[in-house]
Amino acid sequence: MSRSREIELKLEVPMRNLPRLAASPLLKGATTLERKPADLVSTYFDTNKLKLRQHGLSLRVRRIGSRLVQTVKQEHNGNAALFTRGEWEHDIRTNLPDLDAARDTGLAPLLKKKLRRNLKPVFETRVRRKVFRIQSGNSEIELSIDKGKVEAGRKSSPLCEVEVELKEGQATELFKLAKTLAREVPVQLAFKSKADRGYALLTAEKAEAVKAAPVALPPDADAQSAFRMIARTCLHQLVANQSMMLAGDPEALHQMRVALRRLRAAISLFSSMLTDPQTEALKGEFKRITRELGPARELEVFLKRVVKPVVDRQGNESGIALVSRELRQRRESALASARAAVESQRFRDLALDAVALDRDG
Repeated sequence: MSRSREIELKLEVPMRNLPRLAASPLLKGATTLERKPADLVSTYFDTNKLKLRQHGLSLRVRRIGSRLVQTVKQEHNGNAALFTRGEWEHDIRTNLPDLDAARDTGLAPLLKKKLRRNLKPVFETRVRRKVFRIQSGNSEIELSIDKGKVEAGRKSSPLCEVEVELKEGQATELFKLAKTLAREVPVQLAFKSKADRGYALLTAEKAEAVKAAPVALPPDADAQSAFRMIARTCLHQLVANQSMMLAGDPEALHQMRVALRRLRAAISLFSSMLTDPQTEALKGEFKRITRELGPARELEVFLKRVVKPVVDRQGNESGIALVSRELRQRRESALASARAAVESQRFRDLALDAVALDRDG
């Protein structure tokens, strides 16, 4: 049994940017672990009622050549632990889970007879992976490029992402490397794991704007732990709404602004502990991007709460129609500016700097 505390970042990369990624100077100086990309087929198991998912767990059996590896993953604290997870691996003999080997994992409390009977394959991921080993300072980092798809029955969706995982050393080096990569290739910080993508496909979840989640602080949490947990949930809200906001969802834009305000408030609340200049600069960047998203939100609210009721009451009179049309044009212009801000290099840096607020060391 191999148990580790996984510290990683996931970055989404559009398929069209893969050649640019392959040509990255960062990767040209790295060591490839295998001559050829590895083909990985992973089968995820759960019950009909998705009991493992409900408990923040995933169970997969991955075939790597002739090797079969069973992995149990558990989200820390049960909520929005984006980048640190409990992970247990075990080599097994068959394509089916070896639940006896999972007795010392996060899955142990659920290992009842009923669960053993009801576990079944629920979805698969098929990925071609190329792995690079990178030395950054005194730290060793593994960068994996995954291209493939997620399949749940007859449904499938493409998958193209970069995973940057700390193998040894300091988490600060992981964030530093990720920022270097983001400046070479327009990648976006992602919060969905492969398991998340599979479950979303399986259940046909409708994408909705992600609202602020309550933060359950343990009674014995110290100030540093409390701040990390609060920052983590705020960051989850920020990142989770990014794709929908870029697609034009006004509620997702609003929730991104809420997340940014919450992050600023958290930094202010814990200001006696966060005394480094970098954190203060980060707070200023949160404020700046909040302002850049503001006009689109304000025009959306004005059109919905003021203009629409007037149009509904008085009909399409020429003066009202003219004002309504001009305001809608201003809203579209403001949305374009907001999208440009979120797609910018400056925002990518901001998101990765925000991740670093959650580091343990």
